[in-house]
Amino acid sequence: MSDWYGDRAPVDRRVVVLVAPARGTWAPPGRDSEAWRLALAEDTYEVLAALDQVDVAVAVSGGDDNAVAELSALTWPGTPVYAVDAERPVLHAVELAGPAAAVVAVSHDVPDLPGLLIGKLFRALSHADIAVTPAEDGSLAAIGVKLPVPGWLTGLAPTFDTPLAVLESRKPRRHAVATGPGWHRLRSNADLARLDPGLEGWDATRSILRRA
Repeated sequence: MSDWYGDRAPVDRRVVVLVAPARGTWAPPGRDSEAWRLALAEDTYEVLAALDQVDVAVAVSGGDDNAVAELSALTWPGTPVYAVDAERPVLHAVELAGPAAAVVAVSHDVPDLPGLLIGKLFRALSHADIAVTPAEDGSLAAIGVKLPVPGWLTGLAPTFDTPLAVLESRKPRRHAVATGPGWHRLRSNADLARLDPGLEGWDATRSILRRA
């Protein structure tokens, strides 16, 4: 992917990558899981696309050409969209997004994520190998990685389901892992209560929820 960063020097370049599954795994009652997956991904992408001074890409975990085309249809022209290995989707997405100083991978199911939290991860990567936004269910909503990928992370291959405790137990030095403010992911019906109808944004997700 070394041909899409234009004139920006890799040492100064920061990339945020939306990582979405190739297929839907759940949906609120009465809703289609594929429509729900795409709505979440679209809204999360819009959050990332609004960030300043970062390049944005989309990675499809375990996807084929059709899955890549589906996600491409939701993005602005020029946004790179590519398939990544379902076994190591985060690190594969990070590697393909380079060259860069740092990359933050974001799970597709955070349509109301405040962009400020992504900025905090990039700042933390000035001293940490990895910086994460923990989710309330014990998973991770976003994972930032300094490039080149440190060897201990290559072996661990963290995903959004890797517990923070595992990262802490494997870190090679005290400040190798940075933890930002937590957020929530939409992974079950109970998580829907976390959405604030009074906040702007997440329009596609909101539209799906309003359907009878």
